[in-house]
Amino acid sequence: MKTSEYYQTRLKGLDQLAVDSDQVKVLLSAKLFKEKMLQLIQQAQERIFIVALYLQEDAAGKEILEALYLAKQKNPKLEITLFLDFHRAQRGLVGEAEKEGNVAFYRNIRKKYSQHIDIFGVPVKSRELFGVLHLKGFIFDDQVLYSGASINDVYLHQNERYRYDRYYLLNAPKLADTLVQYLTRHFIHSTAVQPLDGDKIPSVRKLKRSIRTFKRILRHEGYDFVSQPVESGQIGITPLVGLGRRGNKLNRTIRYVVRNTKEHLILFTPYFNLPLGLAKDIKNLLRKNVAVSLVVGDKRANDFFIPEEEDFTRIGALPYLYESNLRRFARTHAQAVSQGLLRIHLWRHDRHSFHLKGINSDFRYHVLTGNNLNPRAWGLDLENGLLLHDSKQELRDQIQEELDQILSHTTRIQSYEELESIEDYPKQVQKILSRLRKVKADLLLKRLL
Repeated sequence: MKTSEYYQTRLKGLDQLAVDSDQVKVLLSAKLFKEKMLQLIQQAQERIFIVALYLQEDAAGKEILEALYLAKQKNPKLEITLFLDFHRAQRGLVGEAEKEGNVAFYRNIRKKYSQHIDIFGVPVKSRELFGVLHLKGFIFDDQVLYSGASINDVYLHQNERYRYDRYYLLNAPKLADTLVQYLTRHFIHSTAVQPLDGDKIPSVRKLKRSIRTFKRILRHEGYDFVSQPVESGQIGITPLVGLGRRGNKLNRTIRYVVRNTKEHLILFTPYFNLPLGLAKDIKNLLRKNVAVSLVVGDKRANDFFIPEEEDFTRIGALPYLYESNLRRFARTHAQAVSQGLLRIHLWRHDRHSFHLKGINSDFRYHVLTGNNLNPRAWGLDLENGLLLHDSKQELRDQIQEELDQILSHTTRIQSYEELESIEDYPKQVQKILSRLRKVKADLLLKRLL
């Protein structure tokens, strides 16, 4: 077994971009995230590149898209490009009646203005079930606003409810250039990537060959940049991107960060369904008496949770499936839980939802990512992340404030028995989970969800 020194050497050997620590700001709420986004749109002079799973046709989505178009009318030389998932853009929200999706919305907005922006659909796979565009990052000139959030009412706290995420603003020209270069080289010039606001969008069938080539390229390409020395008062940032299980640099680096942890690992995930390798790494940390904190959304804070007073559909069983995974994990490590070595924090705040992802290792390495740290993210979706190297703990105060804010709405589990078992679930959920387990379909679901 490799020693922790091996993983430390690997992490230190990663190419890094140097960023002044005072140019990194942590935003603490969805409302601040939205306010900052609108401010950056209005201030941008040269370029805006936005990458997200989707931009929804609702009040927040309309406000952001209108702001982008108004910025373009004001400054026609401003380059504005959005990259969204090709499949997700052409359907509504899960549980909604079938409709054309958001593309009609993009098309109608476009017709209102003389100066147009570019909205592209990126098909990572031929079917959404088997992989989506899950890259994150909003670039405004030289600033990068990084979050796992997409653009809609709940992510931006437009109304009463919000979906909580992490929000980092980095004034980092070289990082912004690196992210834009990747998008320009691999997305804009790919025949698989198509405009979403035109009168007719090619079918997946017509794009099948292009998608196959596109996928093959993405599996082998990463961010291209020249490493910089990190000086006093700076942190290092390694941008990472990955698709598929083999040769995935993002996955590999996440495991290096976990294995290198000496004192305390903090892991955030909304859907508890760890890849086997990552679960094994955590098990090994506990054996070495390294503290591990898991910050997970309570099932009621899952975006698929259906309250009892609403009509139940099958998708509503998912939060219970994730909770059963967590209960099983806590039961396996019951001794570590009772000793306080494994700390499980369940996040719940009224009817708001939880969407945090990432890793904090000894307050010296931080992984910012949209990766859910589950098998789907590990092998199917196109994911990216930023590894922050902070050996001097320049960001400690900000990240501690963020952590305190997150934990303020959590309850710490003292025993796996505090989590409900399948016998405690609603009858409809019990039936669905029982059927899945009988035919071992739950194992397949864990790979796809």
